[in-house]
Amino acid sequence: MHAAMNVPPSLLPAARSVRPAPFLPMSRAEMDRLGWDACDVVLVTGDAYIDHPSFGMALVGRLLEAHGYRVGIISQPDWTSAEPFRALGKPRLFYGITAGNMDSMVNRYTSDRKIRSDDAYTPGAEAGKRPDRAVTVYAQRAREAFPDANIVIGSIEASLRRIAHYDYWSDKVRRSVLPDSKADILLFGNAERALVALARRLDAGEPIESVRDLRGSAFMVKPGWLPGPDWAEADSLTLDRPGRIDPHADPYAMEAEKAAAPAAPEGAQPVRIVPAAERVAARRAQREKTVVRLPGYEQVKDDPVLYAHASRVFHLESNPGNARALVQAHGEGPGRRDVWLNPPPIPLTTEEMDFVYGLPYARSPHPAYGKARIPAWDMIKFSVNIMRGCFGGCTFCSITEHEGRIIQSRSEASILHEIEEIRDRTPGFTGTITDLGGPTANMYRMACKDLKIESSCRRLSCVYPGICENLNTDHAPLVQLYRKARAIPGVKRVTIGSGLRYDLAVRSPEYVKELVTHHVSGLLKIAPEHIEEGPLSKMMKPGIGSYEKFRAMFEKYSAQAGKKQHLVPYFIAAHPGTSDEDMLNLALWLKANDFRLDQVQTFLPTPMALATTMYHSRKNPLRRVSEDSEVVETPRAGKVRRLHKAFLRWHDPENWPIIREALLRMGRADLIGNGPKCLVPRGQPAGATAAAAKTGGCSSRKAGEKRRAAPRRGR
Repeated sequence: MHAAMNVPPSLLPAARSVRPAPFLPMSRAEMDRLGWDACDVVLVTGDAYIDHPSFGMALVGRLLEAHGYRVGIISQPDWTSAEPFRALGKPRLFYGITAGNMDSMVNRYTSDRKIRSDDAYTPGAEAGKRPDRAVTVYAQRAREAFPDANIVIGSIEASLRRIAHYDYWSDKVRRSVLPDSKADILLFGNAERALVALARRLDAGEPIESVRDLRGSAFMVKPGWLPGPDWAEADSLTLDRPGRIDPHADPYAMEAEKAAAPAAPEGAQPVRIVPAAERVAARRAQREKTVVRLPGYEQVKDDPVLYAHASRVFHLESNPGNARALVQAHGEGPGRRDVWLNPPPIPLTTEEMDFVYGLPYARSPHPAYGKARIPAWDMIKFSVNIMRGCFGGCTFCSITEHEGRIIQSRSEASILHEIEEIRDRTPGFTGTITDLGGPTANMYRMACKDLKIESSCRRLSCVYPGICENLNTDHAPLVQLYRKARAIPGVKRVTIGSGLRYDLAVRSPEYVKELVTHHVSGLLKIAPEHIEEGPLSKMMKPGIGSYEKFRAMFEKYSAQAGKKQHLVPYFIAAHPGTSDEDMLNLALWLKANDFRLDQVQTFLPTPMALATTMYHSRKNPLRRVSEDSEVVETPRAGKVRRLHKAFLRWHDPENWPIIREALLRMGRADLIGNGPKCLVPRGQPAGATAAAAKTGGCSSRKAGEKRRAAPRRGR
């Protein structure tokens, strides 16, 4: 197990043995046309099948195809019966189950737990085409269809539920998705390597229950199971004890202790000074054969402190360079089973990224959908994904739990080739590439300056509380890529649509100038999220000063380019650690800067995110957790969450009553009235007009005269 997990197999096949299909088949008729009697792998997805690398089922399907496997797709099946799961016959190797590009619960419900009216990943944007907790339901139906088939689950939904996790929609801690889905194995993160390795081993006749050494995999085992006799188990409570923190030893007391120490006994061997390299190697060997036992499901479901502790340990064991295996008990007595998690996958190399994104995708929806509009396809069909991962570590975001913190970048040549593919093969292309990005717009090719430091680091963010001195923040490769992309014949414009990490951008005035001069389509998304230190510290986001510095640069270079361009700010309401006063101060800041947001976001606790842990436990997992450690005040009640959201739309007359009531309660009646410093008027005008909203209800001679660099738009 040790060797297998540290020498990952290459994704690059020796030779192609299967001719690429125009589209991966979704019916028996398509299989017949391809001359197939059966599929090696059947992928089940909650999304419409779009044969493009931005859609997970297409990416892994084409990858398996490149390695010689026949792959079929069952898209958005009727989950009320097992029959649709028999449509392509029993797969020779396994079913691959995914909810799709989005978590099915996030896809269907708003942050207020209301059902959404549409689904961007469905033809015609039709809602209700996938079940809640789709991975579990699909896996159960596939098991009903063919009880002896191998079931492999993956995607972001499965990744975020690989251990016991708080579920916002039911307001309780749920078990790992493994025992509920009855799957044989879970592949978490971007699992290309594990998927190919698993297919090879099953193809060679190895039973799936013996595949226990793949990085990025999780599975159920009997209590006490270990990979080998040289493995040891460590209790997480001894590594990060959820109790009082012992005081650090006084370094100035060392000399006194030495003087008081007894003399060495006669005949004792001299102490050997162990070289640093030897100590590091010994510690690494020990870590690689140690599994950390987290508190079990039955413990964390009823104990918020233990839940926060388990979350903290889980995130500290997330660096592929030094992460240990994790194990967590589910059940008690004779029926108990353990969920075992191997360390995270090793990131793909640039060569492997190029290979994955360069596979023969049709780059369009499956013909079965006809002319039906699929909003997610419309959004990305003229964009290019240039990298993966994010080292920002924002606690409310699930990207790092899924893709990791190490940036995986494609080569410049691969990206430019895909732009040419879009130009030549995508119908409707008029010359505009709508994005060159990924989870973050400007982390391309950024990495730790020293691989040894990177492999041993346990920081949860490379940029908080400040940018790490070991982080390479050079934007030059990205500037060069932008220039070459817009120089491609037939490309008139390249815009950037991914979110920008502005605290990194301000380190490169050249990049900001390049971006603002050539790659902003009038509006640029940016996410300060808040202005107050309380919530920002719980988000692990930089202070508002970084934003102000970026805004000054943005306005400067926009003026130099002779362009009227605006920043579109993102803010989060009701995030853990946010008080009513914090939201009031943000509302006053928005008013002072004349930001009038049309749409705003209320914090949505997604499984396994650190901010979700704060929401559920009221503890701060960014520090050692104990009964008396820091309490994180969290807006949970519906009225409080509505108030925080209303503060972000201070200008909307519909929000004035709830804001007015809060201001009176907070002792801030001075902000109610018709003066220039007021936030809302004293009375609710009958049939409040758009004009009232425009001035926020305050009579001011300067109202409406000069607009700062932001339109009346938001998320």
